[in-house]
Amino acid sequence: MTAKRIFINLTLVLGLLLAAYLLYKVFKRYSLDEIMASIIAIPKTRLMASLGCSALSYLCLTGFDWMALRYAGRPLSYRRAAVASFTGLSIGHNLGVAALSSGAVRYRFYSRWGLDAQQVAKVILFCGVTVGIGLSTLAGIALLVNPGDASNLLRIGSAGLLWMGILCLLVPVAYVILAGTVRSELKLWRWSFEMPNTKLAVGQVIIGTLNFIFVAACLHQLLAANGDVNFVQTATAFVLANVAILVTHVPGGLGVLEATVNHVLPGSASIGALVAFRVVYFLLPLMIGLAVFGISELTFRKRKATSSTKPAQDTTEAQAQSL
Repeated sequence: MTAKRIFINLTLVLGLLLAAYLLYKVFKRYSLDEIMASIIAIPKTRLMASLGCSALSYLCLTGFDWMALRYAGRPLSYRRAAVASFTGLSIGHNLGVAALSSGAVRYRFYSRWGLDAQQVAKVILFCGVTVGIGLSTLAGIALLVNPGDASNLLRIGSAGLLWMGILCLLVPVAYVILAGTVRSELKLWRWSFEMPNTKLAVGQVIIGTLNFIFVAACLHQLLAANGDVNFVQTATAFVLANVAILVTHVPGGLGVLEATVNHVLPGSASIGALVAFRVVYFLLPLMIGLAVFGISELTFRKRKATSSTKPAQDTTEAQAQSL
């Protein structure tokens, strides 16, 4: 086993141990009956609204790929982009390191549809940048509008949070400016990339921010079912949780999301709402994504088998006719 593989495996094990510890810290105060009662207490209207917001988030994510394919110079139909995006991200969100895990699934789809490795890399890079821009934009808004809750976790004064918020909002502004002015190639190892055009860059800012707004709204609908929490507070907690997830690289943010939200909103984050959010946004899409991936694999292999036997049949028929 190589040193790189040992490091990756060790990081994964440490991440899982951290997730287990954080889940223990969050759940140890509750019995199973209390958790189930908290979940059952969520009104159906709130639960349906949460499902709707989750669906809108994944709809935004399919838009990431649709734009990314145009950036890579290999535009495909929205149907194909949506299948690859949803399948990849529904799996990647749960495995962690989404750029790699979802990227592998995306490559499986896009390579069949004519994209080479560099074009798929451009798609993954474009989507990753869109995620970062969206998170930075929502983080800037949350820090400027609701510095109090952010201060509880970050232990930073109001002046520091003000500057952090401004810097976060400057990221999408600078990105759009660079997209409109930089036309030379950018080098990353042996790959070369270009900045997207201004239209695509603005689209990244808009759809990237909308994605995180819908995820925060999904969480808010569940938290608001049993607690006194507004959307801005939920968005702040969600942004801080995502930053913590990026730092820790825990698969699916397991435990990190729950612990961060519970720390930022200690009086409002019911354990049932947090469990329901993980089911709605992570587990349900995962089950659908795995089913879609399995069906696509079977369909692809069937088509491949059919195409490989057809030339042989044609050859046999031609020989028969010559006789």
